[in-house]
Amino acid sequence: MPVVLSRAEVHQILSRLHRLRYRVCLTTIYSCGLRLQEGVHLQVGDIDSARQRVHVRQGKGGQDRYVPLPEGTLGLLRQYWSTHRHPRWLFPAPTRAGVPVVAATQPIDESGVQRAFRAAWQASGIAKAASVHTLRHSYATHLREAGVDLRVIQAYLGHRSPQTTALYTHLTQPTEQRAIEAINRVMAELPWSS
Repeated sequence: MPVVLSRAEVHQILSRLHRLRYRVCLTTIYSCGLRLQEGVHLQVGDIDSARQRVHVRQGKGGQDRYVPLPEGTLGLLRQYWSTHRHPRWLFPAPTRAGVPVVAATQPIDESGVQRAFRAAWQASGIAKAASVHTLRHSYATHLREAGVDLRVIQAYLGHRSPQTTALYTHLTQPTEQRAIEAINRVMAELPWSS
């Protein structure tokens, strides 16, 4: 079973990211349910602000998909892009001293994003073993807890099989709470005293 962070834990980790590029990148990864590779390779043209969605190109299995773009994330991306104005990459790689970021030929390095996440996770004091991919699991679980249909979540995540997405029904707190309540009702007639 994958590790899932609560919304408060996600916020706790993201708030400990000190470099703006990592905070914006990881916030985008979480709020859009992206894989690490999909997040760092986002391009300016992938953002459809009018329809509030992101075009994810060449996801796992070479599949394209569209995911919703929350208003807050759109605002954050606009604010961050205005700091570098790269014509292609939303998250351009840092350049050498004296070379403008707009000249970057590659997006930021995945390993740098992973290191930044790990440092923020450690600083948060959260005991759960978490990685960048945990943000994706958490996104799906939080959507399910909010009542979003599994088929919709499947499309957002780019899963081919509904069984892969069905895993998130086992991870949601409301699902567990309903199961515990049912178990207590079923077991209520047992003689509890000896």
